[in-house]
Amino acid sequence: MTPACPLCGDPRVAPFVRRMTVPVLQNAPAATRDEARGRAMGALEIAACERCGFVFNRGFDPARIEYAQSYDNTQCCSPSFERYMRELAEDLVARHDLRGKRIVEIGCGKGHFLRMLCAAGGNRGFGLDPTYVGPDQVDGGAVTFVREFYAARHGGLGADFVCCRHVLEHVADPMAMLSQVRLAAGDPRTSVFFEVPTVDWILDHTCFWDFFYEHCNYFNAQTLGFAFRRAGFEVARTQAAFEGQYLWLEARPGPPPGAVEVAPTGVAESLARIRAFEARAEAGFAHWQDRFRHAAAHGGLAIWGAGAKGVTLANLLDPDAALIKYVIDINPNKQHTFVPGTGHPIVGPEALARDRVGHVFITNPNYAGEIRATIGALAGGDLVIDCL
Repeated sequence: MTPACPLCGDPRVAPFVRRMTVPVLQNAPAATRDEARGRAMGALEIAACERCGFVFNRGFDPARIEYAQSYDNTQCCSPSFERYMRELAEDLVARHDLRGKRIVEIGCGKGHFLRMLCAAGGNRGFGLDPTYVGPDQVDGGAVTFVREFYAARHGGLGADFVCCRHVLEHVADPMAMLSQVRLAAGDPRTSVFFEVPTVDWILDHTCFWDFFYEHCNYFNAQTLGFAFRRAGFEVARTQAAFEGQYLWLEARPGPPPGAVEVAPTGVAESLARIRAFEARAEAGFAHWQDRFRHAAAHGGLAIWGAGAKGVTLANLLDPDAALIKYVIDINPNKQHTFVPGTGHPIVGPEALARDRVGHVFITNPNYAGEIRATIGALAGGDLVIDCL
């Protein structure tokens, strides 16, 4: 158990979400139901630092996590998400003049976004990720992939632009990682771009199913900026994105770490958000549990989304797999597999046409429009659709 805050080192931390047995990997579905129900479990003890306001999992053990090529959190099967990534890539190319430049992406996943960035500006890209699947070089040699975690030895890649999306929330020691990036990005002209989920959206929307083991860190604009300034960056910009669910930050190398005293900001507001979440969470859990039970008794139910939100929701509200008939996902790599922990089957949308349910719950409102359109085409208008 982490006894102190990973950002500032203060031991004064207050837990506010406790779950003793949760799947340690949400985005690695199992080949069989038995395998799914036998997956490794861990403890979730989400706590807030009383000094800087940072939210993290005190129960996180990095030794329990193994990111392999079977890990798949790809979202680009969604037209909505594909559009978001394309617009983001075009915006970054335009604002940072990324044309003919050298781009390094830390935690590039399957490489989709890095290829977008390189294609949009004629750039050369280097992607680092142990879960990458595919050839070492693509796009005529413009993009190279290395199946490794980012480390100090990669500092010699000489990046003009460092990109890191949805990685920092998975890292047990975020300050160590940022310090490595700062050391590698010694040229003050080097820009860095990081994107993470924002905890403020989770708290304000009482999304109790958005706390899960893979994410050991939960940032908001204040704590993300605090971390970068402590690591020796000058923060140029932070901005909410993806309908408020994400937060991104742009920075450049600044004074060396420790050269300038850095103080956290917004702590009182962050702690007030957490107290408000605590006051609503128990009622929110009971509400959705009742809705699931009612739907199961009146035509059956499915949930849409076998990513981290859907897997967490299934484990929380239906741990014995007695209510949810199946989980729907448009990612073909997740179809015909099973939800870690509960063993619910994961199917494609076409299941609605051959194995009807009366109710579908959408786990992420950002995809509600495209999901409703798909359901309408497959199942007509007599199916109840609810968006959590």
